[in-house]
Amino acid sequence: MKYVVVLGDGMADHPVRKLGGRTPLEEAHKPNLDSLAREGEMGMLKTVPQGMPPGSDVANLSILGYRPEKCYTGRGPLEAADIGVRLGPRDVAFRCNLITEREGRMHDYSAGHITTEEAAELLGELNRRFRFGEFHVGITYRHVFVLRNCDPRLETDPPHEIPGELIRDHLIRPPSDPLAKKLNRLMLESKGILSEHPVNRAREMQGKNPANMIWLWSQGGRPRLQSFRRKYGLRAALISAVPLIRGIGVYTGMTLIRVPGATGYFDTNYEGKALYALRALEDHDFVYVHVEAPDEAGHEGNVEMKVKAIEDLDRRLLGPLLDGLPEDCRVAVLPDHPTPLEVKTHVAEPVPFVMRGPGLGRDNLTFSERNGERGSAGFLEGEQFMLKLLGLRSSPRPR
Repeated sequence: MKYVVVLGDGMADHPVRKLGGRTPLEEAHKPNLDSLAREGEMGMLKTVPQGMPPGSDVANLSILGYRPEKCYTGRGPLEAADIGVRLGPRDVAFRCNLITEREGRMHDYSAGHITTEEAAELLGELNRRFRFGEFHVGITYRHVFVLRNCDPRLETDPPHEIPGELIRDHLIRPPSDPLAKKLNRLMLESKGILSEHPVNRAREMQGKNPANMIWLWSQGGRPRLQSFRRKYGLRAALISAVPLIRGIGVYTGMTLIRVPGATGYFDTNYEGKALYALRALEDHDFVYVHVEAPDEAGHEGNVEMKVKAIEDLDRRLLGPLLDGLPEDCRVAVLPDHPTPLEVKTHVAEPVPFVMRGPGLGRDNLTFSERNGERGSAGFLEGEQFMLKLLGLRSSPRPR
């Protein structure tokens, strides 16, 4: 048996007034997703354990059958793994966003989706100016900051959760902690350096948001994750343009497949992801395909682009993928969390899912949040999703 999971990041939503009370999933023309819902089983999945942040890191670990409350240490170390940064037992990695600050507020958590080439120049300048910590280049606005030999107990806020809010209200806490003070000073001083950089002067002349400040958040040490093959006995591959998701793949021993033109944004190469997924199935048992575009639209509050991202995923990825799958294959599609347009950030609510393949029933539904609640698969939590997809009654013993 082969298995494929297609993850539409942040695809679930709330009813939208502009759409006549429909959600983007209900509004979108998605014949392939609806075909899966007619021919397979739908249900609802709780991906975020009680009390944990509703991030893609926590949710994707949960979907893959890992228990975030036991293995999650932070987003930073996962992204560090993707770009090849090795962490020692007392090293800590932060996610480092390049952001746009205006009038003391969080104006843009992605600095206008700055290019990786521009970001490399800016981070290179910060590495030259600061002798505290290490800046490592990731992709576009997503980067990593590493501290060696420290064990911080700090609180940080995700930048995409505080659009328009005052920077000073969301600095690293507790404010009395010496390390927090040093890191906050680093972030604030970065503005003076980055604002004057030629890269940002050129961006502003072109009418683009400047990457005029860094934002450090979601820090943690090296996690310990059992390999996917040891956990389930399956050879697994992962396709994503997002460092966080690829970092999960690194720590779980999956084969990382890089698709040319995959960007983690609206312009990603959907067809390429389908093609490379089908190729991966030739010598892997399980393929995980992640698409970031719906989540980006949710963060931007862009109704039209969220509907389009769902339609692109359906037509350009799911269509060719389903046409090429072997008969002996189970396929599942789901979001990792909702990213409602009204709040522009993640929420810790259950998400709809669909599974189709040998041994599964038929619900004769269309794919939506409301129909997920009507599906025959019922309400699942965490690792129950993977156990159901793989036809297991309980977690297998390590091999």
